[in-house]
Amino acid sequence: MTTEEEDEAIAAITDHLDKPDPAVAARIERDPDWKRLHAEILETREDAKMISGLRKASAPATFTDDVTGVIEKRSAGRFFARRTLGDRVPFGVLLVIALIALGVIGYLLWSSPTGSLHGEHEAPPHPSGSIAPTTE
Repeated sequence: MTTEEEDEAIAAITDHLDKPDPAVAARIERDPDWKRLHAEILETREDAKMISGLRKASAPATFTDDVTGVIEKRSAGRFFARRTLGDRVPFGVLLVIALIALGVIGYLLWSSPTGSLHGEHEAPPHPSGSIAPTTE
């Protein structure tokens, strides 16, 4: 029996099990390959019924805490080290704070009479009581 013939036989037998067909039943009785496939399909269906009848188990309420505790204990704290500021504060907030700080620094440099953000600067006038260098 080729793979294509076997696929057709499986389809016919499965349809027969869902809705009985006398022609397929007769073929199962006289053909050993069809009889073998019929037995395998019945066995598979029984296994599926048995599995679907099992009660679904849920995880205990403390499952995540228990797993986290075991990982922390076995890793010696490598995965659960103290969190830094970057871990606790979202990246967007840090970015906004950095942009505001850069803006303030830029404003201070711009508004300063000796700031480096202006073009050509005139030297600030010397106070009247300052000592002028001597030229000899």
